Amino acid sequence: MASPILDIAAIEQLSKTQLIDAINWLIIHDFEKLVFILYRIDVSEAKIKTLLNKENTNFAAPVIADAIIERLEEKKVSRQKYKQDPSVSEEEKW
Repeated sequence: MASPILDIAAIEQLSKTQLIDAINWLIIHDFEKLVFILYRIDVSEAKIKTLLNKENTNFAAPVIADAIIERLEEKKVSRQKYKQDPSVSEEEKW
């Protein structure tokens, strides 16, 4: 597998299996980029550590993938909740 080019939009399009494969690649070849991606998505380091300790597993990628998917879903729900009605004029928004 070549270096995965992962931005948030690309990550949202991946299947869970593809995301796990990309995370495994990053763990082995570019851990710094994985940390940056987790930061950009806003997955807390503390949460990852807690999940990895709780799962007591040698396979970190599926745990990290679940955390990413969960956080992206939270963000999606939040965007929908606070989405502004486009039919409301700019003056009424204030």
